Amino acid sequence: MSAEPTQAAPTRRALPRWLATTLAVVFGLFYAYDVWEAVGNVVGISTLASGLDTSISVLGWAVLSIGVAVPIVIFLIALRLGRGRDILAQVLVYLTGLGVVAVVSLGIIALFGAGELLT
Repeated sequence: MSAEPTQAAPTRRALPRWLATTLAVVFGLFYAYDVWEAVGNVVGISTLASGLDTSISVLGWAVLSIGVAVPIVIFLIALRLGRGRDILAQVLVYLTGLGVVAVVSLGIIALFGAGELLT
């Protein structure tokens, strides 16, 4: 029996750590801006509620908390999914995550206006 030559699996060049870190920081700033917007919504709704002599409902606090948490969670997922991939794949994962954050944020705004969040 003749031995077949074994082929080595094609090696994928790893992205330099500094470049992966730079991408994470740059896109992390975009995600941080989304968190900042969500915190602004919490402050704005709280101010609106106090101006109307009412308070934020339990549903309102849940929705506002989800709005703050979603960008953080999606960034961590994108960071994990992009690890070990080439630069284009990492950029696409981060951009997709930003799109998901935008869709969820707009969905929250569309479903729950300010009036729904107050008691």
